Amino acid sequence: MLFSTHQRLLTLALAAAFGSLTSSYHPAALAQQQPAQSFDIKLPAQTLSSALAALSSQTGVQVFAAGDLVAGKTAPAVSGRLNARQALDRLLAGSGLSAQTSASGDLTVHRAPASLDEGTLPEVKVRAQAFREEALGPVNGIVAGRSVSGTKTDTALLEVPQSISVVGRDELDARGAQSVMEALRYVPGVTVDSYGVETRGTEWALMRGFDANDTSTLVDGLRLAQSTWINFQTETYGLERIEVLRGPASVTYGQVEAGGTIHRISKRPSVNALREVEVQTGTYGRKQIAADIGGALNAEGSLLYRLVGLALDTDNQLKFANGDRGGNERVYFAPSLMWTPSSSTTLTLRAEAQRNVSQGFSLYVVRNGQNTGLLRGDPKYLRYEQDQSQLGYQLEHRFNETWTLRQNVRYAQSSVDNRYINQAGALVGGSLPRSARHGDDSLRQTAMDTHVQANFGHGGVTHTLLAGLDWNDARTDYKEFHAVPGTTPALNLDAPAYGVVFPSADVLMTSRTIDTRQLGLYLQDQIKFDQRWVLTLGGRDDVVKTRSHNRRNGLRDSQRDHAFSGRAGLSYLAGHGVVPYISYAESFVPQNLKTSAGDPYKPTRGKQWEIGVKVQPADGKSLFTAAWFDLTKTHVETYDPAIDDYLQTGEIRSKGLELEAKTRLLQGLDLHGAYTFNSVKVTQSRNTDLGKTPIQVPRQLASVGLDYALNGLLQGLSFGAGLRYVGKRYDDAANTKTTASFTLVDAALRYEHQHWRFALNVANLLDKQYVASRAYGGYYPGAERSLTLSAKYRF
Repeated sequence: MLFSTHQRLLTLALAAAFGSLTSSYHPAALAQQQPAQSFDIKLPAQTLSSALAALSSQTGVQVFAAGDLVAGKTAPAVSGRLNARQALDRLLAGSGLSAQTSASGDLTVHRAPASLDEGTLPEVKVRAQAFREEALGPVNGIVAGRSVSGTKTDTALLEVPQSISVVGRDELDARGAQSVMEALRYVPGVTVDSYGVETRGTEWALMRGFDANDTSTLVDGLRLAQSTWINFQTETYGLERIEVLRGPASVTYGQVEAGGTIHRISKRPSVNALREVEVQTGTYGRKQIAADIGGALNAEGSLLYRLVGLALDTDNQLKFANGDRGGNERVYFAPSLMWTPSSSTTLTLRAEAQRNVSQGFSLYVVRNGQNTGLLRGDPKYLRYEQDQSQLGYQLEHRFNETWTLRQNVRYAQSSVDNRYINQAGALVGGSLPRSARHGDDSLRQTAMDTHVQANFGHGGVTHTLLAGLDWNDARTDYKEFHAVPGTTPALNLDAPAYGVVFPSADVLMTSRTIDTRQLGLYLQDQIKFDQRWVLTLGGRDDVVKTRSHNRRNGLRDSQRDHAFSGRAGLSYLAGHGVVPYISYAESFVPQNLKTSAGDPYKPTRGKQWEIGVKVQPADGKSLFTAAWFDLTKTHVETYDPAIDDYLQTGEIRSKGLELEAKTRLLQGLDLHGAYTFNSVKVTQSRNTDLGKTPIQVPRQLASVGLDYALNGLLQGLSFGAGLRYVGKRYDDAANTKTTASFTLVDAALRYEHQHWRFALNVANLLDKQYVASRAYGGYYPGAERSLTLSAKYRF
């Protein structure tokens, strides 16, 4: 795009310089002599104004149109190898409008005259700005160019000295991802669904071998807390993009796990936001309806809104011996409002409410090391209800060309009512003793991040300086009740009976509150030398105070942790989009535990070295990354059988290689591929796991996918296919038992025509029966074949 723009400017300059020498050699004649450049156009059906902006983005050719000409009009889907004028003509077909090419090569939209004798209407021009990706905005296709996760600033991915993968809205739609875990199946360094089918919405993920479930969830720049049964659930339909930052990130986000973070970025109001309604059906009687509607509330466009909503009712693959299945219900609503009172100030308000009900979640019973195929719970008793809501704002004010202030605030709350059934002892013959239980969990969290950014420089050195303070207050309240021992019916494995009457779980066993407050100060500077070297330096000081209250015995306790985290990285912009880098980063996570002597546990610490290279050609249609890392986590809990006690002397080391490629191979043909080699070992321990690999951590991961959009008579039709491989994993700490590797096939078929988009997505196309894990002697099956058929109407 940049080259073609410079070429046009040079053409105009030459024409102007020589125009006085000859009247026959002028810009119009020159423009006619230049062959029109063709582009790989891919435009969905949308409003005409949005289509013109997208066309300008994909071609670099400016498109001018009167606002009243395009108001209320829609454009059909257009794709193929076309020049800008050809694509514009297709967009305008049947609209009563026509296009004209100016001497400079720009395009102007006019009302088509009724006859050749009628005069031409006066020309009014509105400039359709070329697409410029923003770190919080949409990704054009599958290749992102910018990210906010690595530095908290809008930074080119090439200049972040750490591994980042971005899954944008287009890619989420192409895969038909129904959850964050499904969206990350093709991302390197991440093992998802480590406990198999999880219908309650818990996101079991390992990043570089470390559990990312508890402390690695980021939403719109702020970390979400968790409790005993509460993990804030994410509705992927409400997301604009998902960013995976691998490795320690405590300098920017505080107490996050050593393996990395998963950053969910929500849809925001936009003047070009599509309006759509979608219905879905599929396997297990899936029924879903969703809508995404937005636009401007005033003529100036200074007040924008967006409404995203969804309702779901479906069964799932968990099936009881009496034929009953588990089921899921979800209602989701997320309104947002963006106010831009001036070119220097933007205030975005966002709210979210979600209700999730999961019925029938249970684990399989294992006898003599073999899965019995029986679920230990009862479908009439099991029920997991979660209500969650969020309310917050993002404020940005630019004082001048140097200084910008941002503040991000969110209040979140969630409550869970969980009726579940646990095994209450060893098998007695063919009888499984059980215990009916009830968990009542609630969480309230207030998070705030305020920082100033300064962009300045002198000579060949420029700085992007970030100084900030973030504060987090999370309070959990948990109560657990059990049925009177011996009153819960046992499960007869040889003649199982379901739907029996269960006693009430009303014996209070646990009642506690935990209040965690964290205050962090951080400073970061991205220094660029001679437009070649980028040095990223950062440091953070955190204080975390935890207070707990055991209401059953009246005991109160408090703990104070203090930690400093550092980060340094150096990138070299070698030219032609090639950027090698090296970095060092640290992490910490406080532990709400005490030793047998009553001393508080120290925070776990992570330290990582990473060396890598990123390659992104100038056309922005490809991104290739390779990273080698060496990550060590210390202060890990380990059991010492010699003293029959737990000590915090353990250490785990993770080393590996991660490769990722996203590229356009041919016209309409996109490829994404990833490979992970991860060697994780327990390097310090007092137990039998010394020198062993932690459970559930695969040594190798690999994936590849293709997406092809057809042209010609089959224009609008596209299909995709993918392969994903997960290597074998150990099921016990001593590494004596393993779960076999597996390879799965996914497929997709889509058709777009004018306002409509139809899609069929199939996960595990061949319906391969596999085991996700046998950790701790359990049995956790993988996901069966799942089909989703969707119809979307855009207007």
